[in-house]
Amino acid sequence: MSIFDLFQLVASNVWLYGGTLLLVLSILVFVHEWGHYIVARMCGVRVEVFSIGFGKELFGKTDSHGTRWKFSLIPLGGYVKMFGDVDPSSYGHADGVQEGDEVRPFTEKEKDEAFFNKSVGKRAAIVFAGPAINFIFAIILLAGLYSFYGQPVTPPLASGIIADSAADKAGFKPHDRILKIDGQSIQSFEDLRREVMIALDTPMVFTVERAGEEVEINATPEKETITDRFGFEHSKGMLGIIGPGRGLLLENVEAVNGRTTDSDDARRAALSRVFERDITIDLKRNEEQTDQIRIHPYKDFNADWENEEAMNFGVLMIDSQNAEDFIQHGVLRGIGEAAQETWSITGATLTALGQMITGARPPTELGGIIRIGAIAGDMAQSGLIALITFTALLSINLGLINLFPIPMLDGGHLVFYAVEAVKGSPINEQMQEYAFRFGLAVLVCIMVFANLNDLLQLFL
Repeated sequence: MSIFDLFQLVASNVWLYGGTLLLVLSILVFVHEWGHYIVARMCGVRVEVFSIGFGKELFGKTDSHGTRWKFSLIPLGGYVKMFGDVDPSSYGHADGVQEGDEVRPFTEKEKDEAFFNKSVGKRAAIVFAGPAINFIFAIILLAGLYSFYGQPVTPPLASGIIADSAADKAGFKPHDRILKIDGQSIQSFEDLRREVMIALDTPMVFTVERAGEEVEINATPEKETITDRFGFEHSKGMLGIIGPGRGLLLENVEAVNGRTTDSDDARRAALSRVFERDITIDLKRNEEQTDQIRIHPYKDFNADWENEEAMNFGVLMIDSQNAEDFIQHGVLRGIGEAAQETWSITGATLTALGQMITGARPPTELGGIIRIGAIAGDMAQSGLIALITFTALLSINLGLINLFPIPMLDGGHLVFYAVEAVKGSPINEQMQEYAFRFGLAVLVCIMVFANLNDLLQLFL
């Protein structure tokens, strides 16, 4: 998609793309800052400002505790400012209270309410609460989906194998059930896909169940770079396994075991003779590509393929499983499954970032606000469930990024507090100021780089 196509798409759906992005970001920023705010209040710290956005205040209200709740001009972020701090970054504290042109010393009551005067443990808890609540919020969203709507689960079965793919070369066969990858249990096809995609071209050991026996298969996914409809490139590992519940349109079958089939009658006749066997079919994917696929079709799964009134008329079913089952959990089980999914997403994100650092994955995959907005708009079009899932994913990433040990981020503050706890005194303010300036420069560079990535991929 060219920049002009993207502009036309966004312009025609400006409220969808822009509104969705602002809504999701505002919710996540509020959740993050509320984590800081509520723990600060619990620790006896007065919060002066709670802002969604930066810059000039658009509107707001001061509550009975003296906190100014406001929306600001630049909506990409937010902050809470604690009493006694010089600014929202909390890298230094004031010498007193400004009254007109003069600064008076803090009273004992004011010192007790100041963030800088709290113990290092309380300050660390306040800082850690922001990222922590992003993870908790993601778990709540996912647990709500799993408990009230259901968790999408696809069995980890290989219904078909793409010929000459990594799976085919390694010895996978149709109807293998993947039990483990590198010793870790696999519960669903979604788990399998995520592990393979993030592994890129790293060798992996698969434990599969075949005819009632466990077999180990060594396979190396093939690294592929794909371009989405917006023009953004993504690298992922490809194994070449077709998931369960897939039906193949007869009209796209061009050959069976190497013999060309040029009509529906010829296709039905050829396939009817090879049920209950391992076969290879040539399947037309589009005008330019035809795939060879190894399958083992069962006659019982295709009772209706010749019945014109049946839903599966003209479709070859290569497995008995539904493409996607929704398992509705109880509240406690839903929370457990959501926590496990959050852990898996966090691990996959860290792996991908590590691959960018080592060069295994190109840094151009680091996206900025344009890419996030495009995905948010797509999720909104896909429905409420997709949008909630995306919000949970973004919340996890926001919490994780804020834990990175970069000055200006919550993780940088936690490093300072850890040093303070060990040495028994804070790092001197001049060193902190230098560190925060460095951290700000790093963050600005990352933001510029990520957004330039988006623009360059759209233009080039």
